[in-house]
Amino acid sequence: MQVLQPPNWPRPNGFANGIAARGTLVFIAGQIGWDEQGRFASDEFSAQAGQALANVLAVLAAAGGKPEHLVRMTWYVTSRDEYLAAYKSIGKIYRALMGRHYPAMTAVAVVALVEQRAKVEIEATAVIPD
Repeated sequence: MQVLQPPNWPRPNGFANGIAARGTLVFIAGQIGWDEQGRFASDEFSAQAGQALANVLAVLAAAGGKPEHLVRMTWYVTSRDEYLAAYKSIGKIYRALMGRHYPAMTAVAVVALVEQRAKVEIEATAVIPD
């Protein structure tokens, strides 16, 4: 896997501008902040974000993958303000689950998610090396 950093661009904080990789592609559907039983433990943004990320990693593990195999993530959030207010807390949770691996990422504020209580949904792509 190769992190793509164009010359003279400022280094991004908490994500990569791009990733190049070879191997088995794994496409992970949007995961929200509920547990394996479909229950929300919290309505707090950072708690839901942590559970959604843990769910992404659980799907990835089912394919034999690890956090460092993620190459792209898209975060859909229902409140830009709530996301920004929880940024430091989300960062701690992220590092606990992902370490210092930062794939290419996009965050998008949306009006709503299909599951009414969901505040964040994360979809991802991974490449597991051959």
